[in-house]
Amino acid sequence: MDLLDNLAYGFSVALTPTNLFCCFIGVFIGTLVGVLPGIGPVGAMSLLLPTTFYISPISAIIMLSGIYYGCMYGGSTTSILVNIPGEAASVITCLDGYQMARQGRAGPALGIAAFGSFIAGTFSIAGLMLVAPPLAEAALKFGPPEYFALMVLGMTLLIYLASGSIPKALMMAIVGIVLGSVGIDATSGAQRFTFGILELNDGIGIVPLVMGLFGISEVLLNVEQSLKREIFETRLKRLLPSRQDWKESAKPIARGSILGFFLGILPGGGALISSFVSYAIEKRISKHPEKFGHGAIEGVAGPESANNSATGGAFIPLLTLGIPANVVMALLLGALMIYGLQPGPMLMRNHPEIFWGVVTSMYIGNGVLLILNLPLIGLWVQVLKIPYRILFPLILIFCLIGVYSVNYSVTDVLIMIVCGVLGYLMKKFKYEGAPLVLAYILGPMLEMALRQSLTISNGSFYIFFTRPIAAIGIAGALLLVFSPLLPWIGKKRPGLAEAE
Repeated sequence: MDLLDNLAYGFSVALTPTNLFCCFIGVFIGTLVGVLPGIGPVGAMSLLLPTTFYISPISAIIMLSGIYYGCMYGGSTTSILVNIPGEAASVITCLDGYQMARQGRAGPALGIAAFGSFIAGTFSIAGLMLVAPPLAEAALKFGPPEYFALMVLGMTLLIYLASGSIPKALMMAIVGIVLGSVGIDATSGAQRFTFGILELNDGIGIVPLVMGLFGISEVLLNVEQSLKREIFETRLKRLLPSRQDWKESAKPIARGSILGFFLGILPGGGALISSFVSYAIEKRISKHPEKFGHGAIEGVAGPESANNSATGGAFIPLLTLGIPANVVMALLLGALMIYGLQPGPMLMRNHPEIFWGVVTSMYIGNGVLLILNLPLIGLWVQVLKIPYRILFPLILIFCLIGVYSVNYSVTDVLIMIVCGVLGYLMKKFKYEGAPLVLAYILGPMLEMALRQSLTISNGSFYIFFTRPIAAIGIAGALLLVFSPLLPWIGKKRPGLAEAE
């Protein structure tokens, strides 16, 4: 009965005109960003984060969440029609989606991607609604040692699952921790890494950092590339999948929904790995694996369902433990802290309108996305025809205006430009930005948990090994760190880099 009462309360929050409008704006912009190659959900959310400072926190989180799961929907459109993924999780959709378009079956490919995304998204929201409350209750018993161990395990998992070399991901995490420690130490009051610059006393802001790493760098990277776009247009009446298409896609959608949800919960798992794993499973168990890569509808239904289901799963560790599972959740964590809210087990108790309002808005948003994606295919096709020489200068202008409007600080603009150049060089030399941003967000929390734990134990590190949950977390992190030295584990990791 409590669940129904909470749902009713959530819908009463989400269905207010302001929150409904923010939900619509979020999913619309998310779809648009997913359609346009080279921006991604992190870039879009960091661009729009300054605009949310003038609305209520619940409306802001609803809009930012809508951008995230809206991107998962929109990314399939470019993958199928243009063979260019709108965002990373739709890379695998190019293999069969584009081939279906070349065979004149763009309509069924787009249709099954939209319906599969809707079904998987709805499943993941239901899972979030059922799993999060008991997990939050259990997390109330956690102390600083447990939180420290879980954050260490989460960061280690993200580094281990990075689609590249572990040393590079580890280096990015260390850089993120250093950047997160810039400013005045909350305990001692000492200045750290400020180099006498007064504006750095409050630390490096998340908005200029993320805008630079994921917005400016993408523009710089795409400007030097010439992308040839051959767009396969389709008519609305051909968008509905046939009965045979549904028969072939039903099981992949179900498997993708379950797989994506549980992989989304894991730090570093997320939509990208979920879509690749789903595709590999569908090809492995298929009676006709030779069809994959040549227009198999299962190769569209499974991955698209998995990456959308992963978005709901990713909210669970953020809202219940205050630990982000990926870089998008790290950005949402930063946004919540800017609004004066502390994500974690107390969020659901102290601010139920945030949790239940966001959950129920995702139900509404998924329905809106289904309505938006099918009839507006023609509009998205026209958007795809915008020349990059017009699109990219507009993105740069939005970045400059957005980052300056936060604090009206020229220093923030300079930080964004420096981070943009840094992000460009990182992408050129195959260094990932996700470990850096996650470590930047978690670094101060990690340090605080460590200090509190040592205060409780009078300076003894044994506290992390005498408390069961903390000991399991530390042991898991150590196992992952030393796993490349074990030959039977080390041989499995190159598949990630190869898939990427």
